[in-house]
Amino acid sequence: LRVTAARPGVVNFELPIEKHHTNRLNILHGGTIASMVDLGGSLAVASRGLFATGVSTDLNVTYLNSGGKIGDLIRAEVTCDKFGKTLAYTSINFHNEKQELVARGSHTKYVSFAWKDPNNIVEEMSPKPEK
Repeated sequence: LRVTAARPGVVNFELPIEKHHTNRLNILHGGTIASMVDLGGSLAVASRGLFATGVSTDLNVTYLNSGGKIGDLIRAEVTCDKFGKTLAYTSINFHNEKQELVARGSHTKYVSFAWKDPNNIVEEMSPKPEK
């Protein structure tokens, strides 16, 4: 997996499909996509400044088309839609090389304890209210 772009709250990445990413039909396994929903959600939260990205409370995947076969490339864009003191909500879309929507997902993370990590590059919720 290779991150191709990142900015606060949005991360793009791609995965060249290899044999170990496929099912017995030699197409991208649904579990591979589900794992990328999980990882992608964590990347989106990390892009907002948290070193520790919390724990999953909900993960959903909708499969729309075959993700591809060995040698194909699948691309994803994940967004941190809401980032609070307790929960972070992310959404992700996967496209094949023809720009067809292959799958979409959502991932909710419990981040309350993650705010306390000394490696964070944000001290508390951002942006801070004016004093």
